Amino acid sequence: MEELRVPRNLRIMSDLDIRPAVLDDIPAIVAMLADDPLGAQRETLEDLTPYTAAFERLSKDPNQIQAIAVREDRVVGTLQLTIIPGLSRRGSNRSIIEGVRIHADERGSGLGTRLMQWAVDESRRQNCQLVQLTSDASRTDARRFYERLGFEASHVGFKLQL
Repeated sequence: MEELRVPRNLRIMSDLDIRPAVLDDIPAIVAMLADDPLGAQRETLEDLTPYTAAFERLSKDPNQIQAIAVREDRVVGTLQLTIIPGLSRRGSNRSIIEGVRIHADERGSGLGTRLMQWAVDESRRQNCQLVQLTSDASRTDARRFYERLGFEASHVGFKLQL
């Protein structure tokens, strides 16, 4: 796996803690999921029941990590990291990064890069040979961000809404 390209101007974030989420973090996570044009159409803070049920399922799966970034006791970023054992690539593991969100006040601060670095490092620790992610085609800023980190748009993704 190649090294993640970290910009030289990344600010030192010694005050940042990245850890697995707990149930009490769900409102802050959902707020970040809803804080963009796409998320505003599909996420809501009015009823957290489906989110807490999903989190309960997720937290019982050893191949799932809902990670959060915390600064000064405030959740400022999140992502979901999924480890997938597989037969391809000589039986190697791969990881998928989903739901990357950074609090609006922290965008552009280097926090997203730090959170992605954590996910790549954790993927290595889990013996993954590949890290993959998808980003909605309308999220052009996100695409540039991932490309700056060394991710390549190498495949065409397909989704089927159920």
